[in-house]
Amino acid sequence: MSLPLLEQLIEAFRVLPGVGQKTAQRMAYHVLEREREGGQKLAEVLAKAIERIGHCEQCRDFSETEICAVCANGSRERQQLCAVESPADRLAIETATGFRGVYFVLQGRLSPLDGIGPRELGLDQLEARLKQGEVNELIIATSATVEGEATAHYLAQMARSYKVRPSRLAQGLPLGGELEYVDRGTLSHAFGTRTEVQE
Repeated sequence: MSLPLLEQLIEAFRVLPGVGQKTAQRMAYHVLEREREGGQKLAEVLAKAIERIGHCEQCRDFSETEICAVCANGSRERQQLCAVESPADRLAIETATGFRGVYFVLQGRLSPLDGIGPRELGLDQLEARLKQGEVNELIIATSATVEGEATAHYLAQMARSYKVRPSRLAQGLPLGGELEYVDRGTLSHAFGTRTEVQE
């Protein structure tokens, strides 16, 4: 016997990250009580997005076309390739910096315990790009987690094997942060990777 529709709706909302039973229940009730029209539009757009959005053949970012807008842009500096873990990371870099290079979206990070290895991250595709000789710097923008660091190490070794200079995003103290409130790991890393003050 199948679940009643209301319970199915609540369970469907739980597929979203960070949404537990109570939040899913609140969302379902809100859509049914006050936002039926919005809920209908959400359902239509979600169905279209799932059907039409795939991955860019060059960078693996989400795209409705075979090649995404960034990769198709002829004015981007193709000598600089920035490897990020997710499309959200790519968007953050794109909106917060003046980076004019191109990207490679890993769609995750190395995690053998979760069955995520080089193949799942499309590293054969990244290797093929490095092999072409167009890229001279691989900017590694993975997170500062154990898996992120392992992924960064792997990518740096791969880059060096093709005579591509690997670089890593600087990590440390947040802008405007007070030392006494910074966690020990961040402070230790920032202290260990300190740089000379330029004139």
